[in-house]
Amino acid sequence: MGISFLLKIGMKKGRPPIKVKRPLAYTLLNFIYKASLPLLCHILLVSQCYLSIREMENVFRNSGVEVTTIQIGNKDIRGCIACNQCSEIGKCVFDDIVNELAPLFEAADGLVIASPVYYASANATLIACLDRLFYSTSFDKSMKVGASVVCARRGGCSATFDELNKFFTISNMPIASSRYWNSIHGCEKGEAEMDEEGKQTMRMLAKNMTFLMKSIELGKKEYGLPEQEERTATNFIR
Repeated sequence: MGISFLLKIGMKKGRPPIKVKRPLAYTLLNFIYKASLPLLCHILLVSQCYLSIREMENVFRNSGVEVTTIQIGNKDIRGCIACNQCSEIGKCVFDDIVNELAPLFEAADGLVIASPVYYASANATLIACLDRLFYSTSFDKSMKVGASVVCARRGGCSATFDELNKFFTISNMPIASSRYWNSIHGCEKGEAEMDEEGKQTMRMLAKNMTFLMKSIELGKKEYGLPEQEERTATNFIR
């Protein structure tokens, strides 16, 4: 599915406007858990990303994992203003869906974030949600498994993939991987269906993520979580 807009920059007089196709953006958030081993995962999607998540959902369900999907992209989510009120009141000062997601994230064992590519970057609404969700929540995110998924018509996947993974690597969250970088390609509705390697990458990602979440759950029971150190913050300029 796509939306068209008119590109009028640099047109010569009398030349018709150039019609450009862009994927219609949707953002989804999935919470996943298994009855015997509580597992929870988040997935954010835009446009053709839904097909990649569908592949993952099928694997999760076949493994006895329950999946719940929450759409984020159509929400009015403002960005973080670094007011630090969350440290005083225990939640973001902007009381919207971010505060609704916080307890779900706390109960989760995994998070999958999926986004289309916008100028070699992730969807802005998704980033606003993630900035506030990660910053305003003080609970320990250690050993919650993270995975990011990106989709594009052509390029920018690697940069977007790297951007999304930053949320995990600053939070003691191990990252699930697949046999290729987690991307799928398509522009018009249904085009990503033809990306067989991309769909296979998503299925392997879901299998690996399920294994990691189960293994970590068993490891926590046997060995507990790694011992944490009190954080030492060192500013470059003092």
